[in-house]
Amino acid sequence: MKVTNTPVTRLDEILAAQKAYFHSEATLPVDFRKQQLKTLLGALEAHEDNLSKALWTDLHKSPEEAYLTEISMVKGEIRDALRHVARWARRERRRTPVTIFGSSSYIVKEPLGTALIVSPWNYPVQLLLSPLVGAIAAGCTAVLKPSPYVPNVSLAIEKMIRSAFEERYIAVVQGNREVNTHLFSQRYDLIFFTGSPALARTVAAAAATNLTPLVLELGGKSPCIIGPGANLKLAARRIAWGKTLNAGQTCIAPDYLLVHPDVKEAFIEEFARAVRKLHGDDIHEHRHYVRMVSDKAFVRVAGYLKEGKIRYGGRTEAAERFIEPTLLDQVQPDADVLNTEIFGPVFPIVTLDDPERSFEDQVVDYVNRREKPLALYYFGKKEEGWRIVGRSSSGGCCINDTIMHVVNPNVPFGGVGNSGMGSYHSRRSFNAFTHERAVIASPSWFDLPFRYMPYKAFRFIRKIM
Repeated sequence: MKVTNTPVTRLDEILAAQKAYFHSEATLPVDFRKQQLKTLLGALEAHEDNLSKALWTDLHKSPEEAYLTEISMVKGEIRDALRHVARWARRERRRTPVTIFGSSSYIVKEPLGTALIVSPWNYPVQLLLSPLVGAIAAGCTAVLKPSPYVPNVSLAIEKMIRSAFEERYIAVVQGNREVNTHLFSQRYDLIFFTGSPALARTVAAAAATNLTPLVLELGGKSPCIIGPGANLKLAARRIAWGKTLNAGQTCIAPDYLLVHPDVKEAFIEEFARAVRKLHGDDIHEHRHYVRMVSDKAFVRVAGYLKEGKIRYGGRTEAAERFIEPTLLDQVQPDADVLNTEIFGPVFPIVTLDDPERSFEDQVVDYVNRREKPLALYYFGKKEEGWRIVGRSSSGGCCINDTIMHVVNPNVPFGGVGNSGMGSYHSRRSFNAFTHERAVIASPSWFDLPFRYMPYKAFRFIRKIM
C-alpha cells in the first residue's frame, strides 16, 4: 500500500482555511479547547483497533506494545491537558518593580496560530498525536503530516482525524518529501518536526525564510555506559529491553555501549541471557519483536554486521526484514556503525581500557567529542553517574535505566544541539504552541514624572534602579 500525495493546491487551500478559522477566534475559549480534547480522546478510543492493526501491518508491532508505547501515551497526554488546561491558559500576574510603581504586570498565554506537525514512522501514532494535544490545548489549528513509510498507519490516522474534526481546524495531509518541501516553504506560525538531524537542517533552512519558529525533536547516538559497579543482571535486562523495543527503531534507544573492561565479558553473557528471557529462545518467532520498517532500512542496518566481530546474535532474514539483536565487538573507530545513528538492533561495544586514565574520564572524553545525544544512559554507582551527568550534555538521561525518562510527563522531553531544540510533554506541550505575551497595565489617574526628559531627580532614580 502507498499513500497518495496531497495536491499542492489542496495544501494551500487547507492552510488558508485554517488561518481564517484561527482568526475567527473560534479556538480561543478554553471550553472549546477542552471539548476538542475530549473529541480527540473519543476518536482515539473508537479507532484504537484500526490503529493497532495498522501498526502490526507496517511494523509488526504487537497490540500490547502498540498500546503501551503509542496509544496509552497519547491518552495520558490528553487526560493531563484536560485536567490542567484551564490553569495553563490563565492570565498570570507578576511582580512589578518600583520603577513603574502603580502599574500591574501580567503574562497572557496567546496561541501561536496555525501549526504544522510532521512525524516520523517509528512511533507514528504517538509522535504525531502527542504534539497535537499541545496544539489543541494552546488554542491553535494544526496541519498533520504523517510518514509515508507506514502507509497503513498514516491512512488510519487520516480516517480518525476526518471523523472527528473539520479540516479548517485539524487536517491530515499525505505524501513524500516533495509534499514536505512545499509544506516547509509555507508560512506557518510553528513547525513541530520529529525526525533525523539531516532532514531537520532542511526544515530549519526553509523555516528561516519566513522566520517560522521551530520545535525539533531529533535523535543521535545515545551512549549506554556500563561502569565497574553496575548490577550486571539488572543492567542487561533494562538495556536489552531498551534496545529491542521497536527493534531499536527508537530515537532514544541505547545506540552504543561504553564498557569497563572488568565487566565486559560478564555483561555480554548477561545481555544474551536477558534477550532470551524477554523474547524466548527464538526471537524470530516472538510476536513482540518488531521488524525493520523497509527493505532500505533492513539493508542499511544489516550492513553494520560486517563492521565488527559478532559476539551475540547476527541472524537476518531479508524477506521479513528481520534482524536479530546483535552485539558487535572489535569495531574500528571510523566504522559507520560508530558514526551514524543505528536505528536498529545492532549494538557496537566500545571498550575503554586506557590504564593511565580513569574510566569516568574516558567516558566523558568519548561522549563530549561527539554531537550531543538525545539520551545518555549510565549503569553503576549513582555518585559516579551523577558526576558523568554533570560533566556531559544530552537531551535527557537515566541512571541505572533506559528509555524511562520519556514516560514521566513531569520532566521535559527534548534534545539539545544536534539532537534537537525545544521540549514537550504535559505543560511543555502547551507552552510549545503558546506565546507568552507581556502586558503592563498602567494607571491613568497619575503619572510619575521621573521618566520624562529632562530627567529631573536623576540622582534619586539612579539609586533605586
